[in-house]
Amino acid sequence: MRQHVLPKDQPKIFGHPLGLFVLFFTEMWERFSYYGMRGLLKLYMVNYLFVTSRQILQGGDAKMPGNPMHVWGWETIRNFIDADPTTPIGAHASILYGWYTGLVYLTPIIGGYLADRYWGQRKTVFIGGILMALGHFVMAAENMFFLALLLLIIGNGAFKPNISTQVGNLYEEGDVRRDGAFTIFYMGINLGAFLCNLVCGTLAATVGWHYGFGAAGIGMVIGLVVYFFGQKYLAPETIGSSVKNTNNEVKKAQKQPLSSEEKKQVWALIVLCILNIVFWAVYEQQGNTMQTWADERTIWPTVFGFQIPATWFQSFNPLFIFLLAPLLDMFWLRQAKNNKEPSSVAKMAIGSIILGLSFIVMVVGATLIGDGKGSWFWPVFCTLLLTIGELYLSPIGLSLVTKVSPARIVSLMMGVWLCASFFGNILSGYVGLVYEKHLLSASGFFWFLTFLGLATGLSIWAFSKPLKKAMGTHR
Repeated sequence: MRQHVLPKDQPKIFGHPLGLFVLFFTEMWERFSYYGMRGLLKLYMVNYLFVTSRQILQGGDAKMPGNPMHVWGWETIRNFIDADPTTPIGAHASILYGWYTGLVYLTPIIGGYLADRYWGQRKTVFIGGILMALGHFVMAAENMFFLALLLLIIGNGAFKPNISTQVGNLYEEGDVRRDGAFTIFYMGINLGAFLCNLVCGTLAATVGWHYGFGAAGIGMVIGLVVYFFGQKYLAPETIGSSVKNTNNEVKKAQKQPLSSEEKKQVWALIVLCILNIVFWAVYEQQGNTMQTWADERTIWPTVFGFQIPATWFQSFNPLFIFLLAPLLDMFWLRQAKNNKEPSSVAKMAIGSIILGLSFIVMVVGATLIGDGKGSWFWPVFCTLLLTIGELYLSPIGLSLVTKVSPARIVSLMMGVWLCASFFGNILSGYVGLVYEKHLLSASGFFWFLTFLGLATGLSIWAFSKPLKKAMGTHR
């Protein structure tokens, strides 16, 4: 067994223990794999896998390439989401996209529970990573499309809450570096998300879809290798492996009921999660309707004879995060020194408001473009503003969960936090129907997203005082 190095004894990089950067690169490669696949998902369904579904359902040649009836489980799933043969393919894809991206945030509750009670965080991370790698490789078999999605959903549930929790475990309670650590960790997430579209998206566009999915699987394998060799720099596990521990005091702590103060903190987190659902429904339009806009309504430039593919669009969000995260971290530190830094809850309210306002850019763009195609400036500038809103909410929320949650259920509470994204992502698929079915004009749809973002931010702001009171010093 490798000799363990406590965080306080580890070499420091930018003032943080080396273990943070083991987790940084593990998560970077895992997100490379996840977002590489996610970036292709809707375009793969609309432009390839289900491309003939309307013709098939209306009596076309069932042997044509891209026949969705050859995909195991398609008929059952299609009837579940919408059996109407006249429904546009984009609408089916929007709902499937929402359910897939939603379910990968529901299963972390189970993954967090298993880590807290039985397997421990490290073993659960390995199990999740292996399942995700298998899911990406199974994508090569077109008829196993839904099986591949199932493997990815279960694997992500085991991996996601337990890798994030280990970041918080590197720091003592009250350590002022914790928010900064999660911001750095978030940069790792988005470095992977940036690189994946350049690699997976380019391979899919120039060589074939399955090469893009295969590259995503290789990324997940690299992440597991990094994690395996960097284990000695991770913090000791808090409770996960203690079920088998013979120490009676640890076992007793495991079964200790929550105190009244801890219950208030848990309920405050749950309320905050509920308020965040609409934020994620709006935010996830990036991979849904905004990706469709980038594919169908955007003129992408040609650089040195190479036509930039629409699949690169989703790299702008992580690129902006990577560039802006350290600037915001410095900005918040300066505010903290002057006693002007907003609370975590207030930051999340600000983030939702900025998210809503970002879509005014798309309102202007849609109005100017009309029914034709327009500049890449509109979706990219909208993404820049949207990213600022995300940085005010997402990494701050991850940090808040590790600060507020009782230590013995911290992985479970991380799963609850990610559960807000489950409902939000599913809602995003149905919000996308408004666009796909032309229930509103393009500009009307983006006004709708603006309203949802602003309403969420104002709701969090309205509840900020009771939430901060319930969280006490951890707010």
